Amino acid sequence: VYTFVAQRPLRSVKAKIRTLTRKTSQQDLGYVLTSLNMVMRGWANYFRHAVAKNTFSMVDNFTWWRIIRMLRERHHWTWSEVRRQFVTASGRWLPITAGQIELRKISATPVTRYRYRSKSIPSPWPLQES
Repeated sequence: VYTFVAQRPLRSVKAKIRTLTRKTSQQDLGYVLTSLNMVMRGWANYFRHAVAKNTFSMVDNFTWWRIIRMLRERHHWTWSEVRRQFVTASGRWLPITAGQIELRKISATPVTRYRYRSKSIPSPWPLQES
């Protein structure tokens, strides 16, 4: 049996991400990243037994873009300045950080399915001897 992430919890986590990453927010970036990591890690741990790998990647992408939009508004950056800030000389994107705090990817959360265990589950009733 496959279980999927429904639309309502997905809308709920996206709403929480939106409230933390308003464009005109004056909150410290470290506080925003810490709050986002807590919300997203808890949500990912709850849904890690579902078929959710693509959903986790989509939420990571959504969060990254929200933070980039917030930083562009805050610092009046153009896209060239964003690339200059977050891309290495070899062309690799750097993670968004504030000091020691880094935006964690929930797509790195291992997705494990419940396994059918049949006879390996011990019976709660004692065996009756005849």
